Amino acid sequence: MVTMSERAVGDVTIVDLEGRVTLDEGSDEFRDLTRRVIKQGRIKLVINFQRVPYIDSTALGEIIRCYTTLTRLGGGLKLLGVTPHVHRLLVITRLLTIFDLFDEEAEAIKSFGKPAPGLTAEAAEEK
Repeated sequence: MVTMSERAVGDVTIVDLEGRVTLDEGSDEFRDLTRRVIKQGRIKLVINFQRVPYIDSTALGEIIRCYTTLTRLGGGLKLLGVTPHVHRLLVITRLLTIFDLFDEEAEAIKSFGKPAPGLTAEAAEEK
């Protein structure tokens, strides 16, 4: 079973995951959480994988969808604490070059740069 929580650090949302994220174990909840966060206009997202031993292709597909949506809105997605299994999956699927991976939360947050004043998801969508 996967547990998920979210927290904000400035204008960056951190999603902490713990457990396996698979079709049977939490990928629907993960999808719902990321969609809700984006709908709320939070377009800078860090997904913390430090306590995730395994993800399947369904979870990987959701990460790709999330990345694409956030990038289109002018935000971004960073991956934190990727475990060996998740790293291998990113290598095998040739997605390692797409995602920014970080070992330290502070570095992941800093990589977004300074917050844009007054930028909302709606405003970013019009760009």
